[in-house]
Amino acid sequence: MRIEEIKVLKGPNYWSVRRTKLIQMKLDLEEMEQRPTNKIDGFSERLEAMFPSMYSHRCSEAKPGGFFYRVKEGTWMGHVIEHIALELQTLAGMDTGFGRTRGADEEGKYYVVFSYMEADAGVFAARAAVNIAKALTDATEYNLAEDIQRLREIREDTRLGPSTGCIVDEAAKRGIPHLRLNKHSLVQLGYGVHQKRIRATIASTTSNIAVDIACDKEETKNILEAAEIPVPKGMVIRTEAGLEDAVKKYGYPLVIKPIDGNHGKGNTTNITNWEQAVKALENAKQYGRSVIVERFITGFDFRILVINYKFICAALRTPASVTGDGIHTIQWLIDETNKDPRRGYGHEKVLTQITVDHSTMKMLEEKGYTLDTIPAKDELVLLKTTANLSTGGTSTDVTDEVHPANIVMCERIAKIIGLDICGIDIMAKDLRTPVSENGGAILEVNAAPGFRMHIEPAEGLPRNVAEPVIDMLFPDRSNGRIPIIAITGTNGKTTTTRLTAHICKSAGKKVGYTTSDGVYIQNQLLMKGDCTGPLSSQFVLKDPTVDFAVLECARGGILKSGLAFQNCDVAIVTNVAEDHIGLGGINSVEQMAKVKAVVPETTFNHGYAVLNADDDLVYKMKNDLKCNIALFSMDENNPRIKEHCEAGGLATVYENGYVSILKGTWKIRVAHVKDIPLTFEGKALHNIANTLPSVLAAYLFKSINIEDIRSGLQTFVASSNTTPGRLNFFHFKNFTFLADFAHNPHGLKLLGDFVSKLDYPTKVGVISGTGDRRDEDIRELGSISAEYFDEIIIRCDKNLRGRTAEEIIGLLQEGINAVNPNIPQTVIANENLALEHIYEKPIQGALYVVMCDVVAGALDKIKELKDLENTTDNS
Repeated sequence: MRIEEIKVLKGPNYWSVRRTKLIQMKLDLEEMEQRPTNKIDGFSERLEAMFPSMYSHRCSEAKPGGFFYRVKEGTWMGHVIEHIALELQTLAGMDTGFGRTRGADEEGKYYVVFSYMEADAGVFAARAAVNIAKALTDATEYNLAEDIQRLREIREDTRLGPSTGCIVDEAAKRGIPHLRLNKHSLVQLGYGVHQKRIRATIASTTSNIAVDIACDKEETKNILEAAEIPVPKGMVIRTEAGLEDAVKKYGYPLVIKPIDGNHGKGNTTNITNWEQAVKALENAKQYGRSVIVERFITGFDFRILVINYKFICAALRTPASVTGDGIHTIQWLIDETNKDPRRGYGHEKVLTQITVDHSTMKMLEEKGYTLDTIPAKDELVLLKTTANLSTGGTSTDVTDEVHPANIVMCERIAKIIGLDICGIDIMAKDLRTPVSENGGAILEVNAAPGFRMHIEPAEGLPRNVAEPVIDMLFPDRSNGRIPIIAITGTNGKTTTTRLTAHICKSAGKKVGYTTSDGVYIQNQLLMKGDCTGPLSSQFVLKDPTVDFAVLECARGGILKSGLAFQNCDVAIVTNVAEDHIGLGGINSVEQMAKVKAVVPETTFNHGYAVLNADDDLVYKMKNDLKCNIALFSMDENNPRIKEHCEAGGLATVYENGYVSILKGTWKIRVAHVKDIPLTFEGKALHNIANTLPSVLAAYLFKSINIEDIRSGLQTFVASSNTTPGRLNFFHFKNFTFLADFAHNPHGLKLLGDFVSKLDYPTKVGVISGTGDRRDEDIRELGSISAEYFDEIIIRCDKNLRGRTAEEIIGLLQEGINAVNPNIPQTVIANENLALEHIYEKPIQGALYVVMCDVVAGALDKIKELKDLENTTDNS
């Protein structure tokens, strides 16, 4: 068996719009295609022995044990690998269960598709599953525990921490989208101008100066003390001499900690002698030059959480520890404690397993203990200096026990420091009485406080502390979204996108849009190239100046990674024609329609899918959509349009020379095509077709009126700047270039229909074929060219995509000769040389129609020749 490729799908995709996080593995079973599981001796028994928990996999039998039954009856190895990959993740604490295995239209090759929680873990699970299947087939030993542990490590390295994760989850419940901005905890909530950011539990609303104050323990203490908040007596030192002064001033017990430390790093508590104090000083100085020495306050360790300056909850924190039984060693007690099913690796479960580290050994050594010591019955042995959950500590919710005076004090502390998300550490005998009266003190004020102790306490009531964070960032139940119009189809996507964006800009929107030639933010080209995939869409959605997104979504991005967004407000599907067939596992135009349908399937239920009623495959998409439907057609008498509008539906049509909106039985004439420059006075029928969905999509937004739409149509002029590679005319002294991106038979026929209406004595096609298309597609380009042009110049694309130039030229000539073997043909393989040839030896008054491959390159060359002509004329 051999893995041919692995794709990580991160958004709505070909396999599922709802399950957006999928691994797609193309697997060649090779000789295993002839060996289903029932023909491999002992395979079923070995599988069940290795994965007894897989009994819960129901499979198509729809009952527990269903998958094991399928294996006994006989199934193919791709199916088995799918289930192994899912079970591996579940055993590593990532419970996920969606999978599909489908043939790849090639003998012995399959697409194995399964869900993941963390992408790197999903990829690892895919590779491991194949190796495990091989071992089970060959009856060889395999270290499953090693794979599971590695998956746990990957999960902990890549997942959002519990604090960030719970905020993101709460945002999702509110319909607020999120984008992860790095591999750590920086996350964007919302899109465009409405976005907010969080890094762990620091928000974009959090004051920088407040964080700075909170990170300086001495400054925090001084500010609080000046405000009559009870704090421990202490001083800042750097040397042993300073330590000696502190001991003389405050006596024992003491606490020593770095002045700007966090998460308890470098802290030593309950110091009772000089030797301990010197060691604590050395430990603290590993994290900073300055160290704070404080009087040790006895009592219990409490954490108060204040969000948006309001008290939210409180927790009692207990460091990792074991309780002696007078029989067993400390190591045995640790191992026994770790058997608690609530404890797991990292943040896998409510509690974290206790690990023995240098800090643990140091604490035991100070008591004269080792791991082999047997503590007395009921003796509490502390194993960590701090009560952090990540080191094995526990928490108990005590929110309902907090005295009103303590609540007021904590809210006041948050205001004094200026932290909108604030964790306050209190040492006191309890919180039922005012801290100012029970001898307690405020130890620290924390920026970025951990939430895990509150959302998953070991005891007591869990608190949804993420909700007040989201309420603070997005008041009034707002969802942080901006309008999104998503556009897909075979031809016309880019022109439709540009026109739609232009109309929205005419209505005063700050538009970001993606096209096949670049990404534009408020009309500024910021990224060049084919930008129709998810990364380009994210670029727009991340931009904090954008309040309206128009996103071109092409086949390639959908198949490679999925869409960048979960939902859009309006989706446009221009058409579906035969292009890119045979690539990326898509082998028919019907399958291509399924790819394009991913975009309208993401439309909100209250949104609209704008579909081409003249295209059978596009019109059929409405049957699987849950959103509203709007239609467009070049024929107002199209029965589909009539039926739709009679039922009160919305549509745009081309009628009597007008682009008109049909609203039920009412007609709103928007503009005559002669007043729409993009249509070239109505000659460019395909651009009339592109105008229809743009008009309808804009009309669906209440903030865009008919006058905005009309103004946008009248001011959008086709040129190499506004629509590069789309009907770009360049008029030379003796001839004219028309450059267009037509690259498939459907697009070339539309271009040919337009050219046939132009008044030129000679029309010459400068054509090429794309190497990764089917033979019949390339031949068809030749035959269509022979129908529309008087002469043909054949050139080749710069990237031949797996073919030779001779092969592509031969296929084009076969298509030309099948229609008109007498048409004059010239072969100039290099595009630049072909353009120079035309410039040097033009046919008087001819129109040269250039099929552009790399639009920017072709346009630059034509402009260079135009500049040369102007220079020659001036000289």
